[in-house]
Amino acid sequence: MTIPLHPVSAVAALADALRRRILSGEIEPGTPLPEQELSAAYGVARPTVREALAVLVHEGLLRRERHRSAQVAEVTVADLEDLMFVRRPLEDLMAVSLAGRRVAGADEALARMGALSADAPWSDVVAEHMALHQELIVAVGSPRLERLYAALAAETRLGLVRLRAVYPDRDVLVAEHRDLLDVIARGPAEAARRAVAAHLDHGWGAH
Repeated sequence: MTIPLHPVSAVAALADALRRRILSGEIEPGTPLPEQELSAAYGVARPTVREALAVLVHEGLLRRERHRSAQVAEVTVADLEDLMFVRRPLEDLMAVSLAGRRVAGADEALARMGALSADAPWSDVVAEHMALHQELIVAVGSPRLERLYAALAAETRLGLVRLRAVYPDRDVLVAEHRDLLDVIARGPAEAARRAVAAHLDHGWGAH
């Protein structure tokens, strides 16, 4: 039996276009996104814009208050430092669990990151960066760890936008992740824990 494929809806296409612009830093934190302007810019009806914005609000990339335009969520350096305060123990659990194991999904995400062209939008780097760390978490096999980690996804993605300033040379970012995966794969647990802790101990660009 043939299963028909449906084209991407206008809502999904608009949400994806805006998501890529946000995660590439083209639309900066705090920028309002008026429905009427987006409708005119993308040539779609306002209900389509409204639904697309709702998708991004649900993902945590936008924030919306009553009677005001949605705006790109702002994540301060203090927010990101607190985010890492929570992420470190979760990724420490991952390091202990995976020490001595190779995670194919993480290697594949790294390969995709390394294959990105120099002019690829930063949102593509963010996507593969997130995929790599998510594959490590999933490999642990703990649904609760996955849920806790997923709750931090929106702020993590917005934080990764700042790393453009920290990693102007993407090859450095790829090399750091390759080293991290190699240490985890070799083990032992203490070496993996130290490598993960060092990997998470970085700045977030200009304050």
